[in-house]
Amino acid sequence: MALYTDIQPSVANQYLMMSRLFSRTFILLVFIFFVAGCATAPIDFPKQYSEAITDTDDTRLGKGVAQWIEDHPGKSGFYPLFEGMDALGVRLALIDRAEKTIDAQYFLMKPDSTGHLFVMKLLEAADRGVRVRFLLDDIFTTVKDDGLLVLNQHPNIEIRLFNPVGRSGSYYLNYLGDFKVANRRMHNKTFTVDNQISVVGGRNIADEYFGIDKDTQFRDTDMIARGPVSKDISKTFDRFWNHKLSVPMEAFENNKNLPDLATAQANMNKNIVAANHSIYKEALSSPLMQDLIDNRVEFYPSDSQVITDDPEKLLNEVSADHKILVTALAKAVSDATSEVVVVTPYFIPRKTGIEFWKNIVDKGVRVVVVTNSLASNNHVPVHSAYARYRHDLINAGVELYEIRVDAAKKPTGEVGFDTVTLHTKALLIDRQHMFVGSLNLDPRSIDINTEMGLMIDNTSLSNDIADKFFNVLPTFTYRVTKNDQGYLRWTATIDGKEVIETSDPQASSWLKLKAFISRILPEGQL
Repeated sequence: MALYTDIQPSVANQYLMMSRLFSRTFILLVFIFFVAGCATAPIDFPKQYSEAITDTDDTRLGKGVAQWIEDHPGKSGFYPLFEGMDALGVRLALIDRAEKTIDAQYFLMKPDSTGHLFVMKLLEAADRGVRVRFLLDDIFTTVKDDGLLVLNQHPNIEIRLFNPVGRSGSYYLNYLGDFKVANRRMHNKTFTVDNQISVVGGRNIADEYFGIDKDTQFRDTDMIARGPVSKDISKTFDRFWNHKLSVPMEAFENNKNLPDLATAQANMNKNIVAANHSIYKEALSSPLMQDLIDNRVEFYPSDSQVITDDPEKLLNEVSADHKILVTALAKAVSDATSEVVVVTPYFIPRKTGIEFWKNIVDKGVRVVVVTNSLASNNHVPVHSAYARYRHDLINAGVELYEIRVDAAKKPTGEVGFDTVTLHTKALLIDRQHMFVGSLNLDPRSIDINTEMGLMIDNTSLSNDIADKFFNVLPTFTYRVTKNDQGYLRWTATIDGKEVIETSDPQASSWLKLKAFISRILPEGQL
């Protein structure tokens, strides 16, 4: 059966010819890259061991958390962040309130409005005497080394790049030349202030994650965490911070003629403060932020567990022993008795996954999966691989939904964003347990990268999020089913009317062509 039901035979032949040409060109380029040589990364550069600062109970955040713990002994507090501007506001407000320490760990940061605001606030905190440790994965961080090196000059700021690519010569040649190691990435995302309050979820530091990029909005979910769980998050940060693949920024100085920090900071303030002031003001003035600032938010008291892959996973061949996070989640899902809701932007179940989900459904458990459509997916090759399994998933009894790319359109017809991409990584189990974190359900997250997240045990929280989720499902997604002839159908309610599509909805012919060509890419790398 054809993957895309609206492709005619003559057009398909053209696609096949282009696919073969693309394949041959790709192989030739890889060969050229490998014979050209590469430079290794300075992973042996000396660094100082450090741990989270623990004597923070006397800070303003510490006193507030202590009072909360007194009212909820043995529990940690959690509150979800669905809106991007709220998620940005929480991070900025926590930086403003930091007194002793900030630990930030992200997969990527961009030099856009969000990145500038984040850096400015970190500098202000460092000027107050706050110790800042900032750990960034190297592969997709587009802030240039010079900018990070200038920031790293501050005596209270230390930046490290995780598993960096060699800088001598071509970046891409170095990446391909050391592919076996460079391909393994730290995808974790944690943010902890004064060892008391953390933010964990799927967001990186860039405009599209916080509703600032008007072209694309990434619909994501973070969780504010306070109490004992923050100390566990700090321990996972320390493990990565002190690992051999964590390299200090000083390793990349290479006698560069950099501006001094004061000059750079003055230029930054002059050029971007005015532009970002309105964003900062908006981020701190939302109703949720006002409730948080005024201590009116009711955190959900919960038992919880921080689950993280070990950084050693990146230095070893893929094995069950190193798949710590996904193994724990598989166990939790296997214990489900009534309902499992999976929200993931990138979903490639593979044959083993189809078998796994079929076994869950056969036990009488309802399984609902929400992922990106072809039109909303920012990684077309991932969608191409996922599309192979749609029939199998439906045959297994999984309820399958795909995000509408126009989900940002408001009932009034006003459009806040051009496109929407799902980026939330969450699981709801029996409306009693919730996972939120960095894990996508694809081979790259499971086998190649390190991931982390929170497993939270709270019926009220799980129910509230499930209710919110199912309320928006009809207007934000297409339900993917099969008709009597076995062909895929996409059904949605648009402007109060049921709409049925017979091929990937809202996707252009060009997008479908890219997805078709992408089928040649190795599934295990996606």
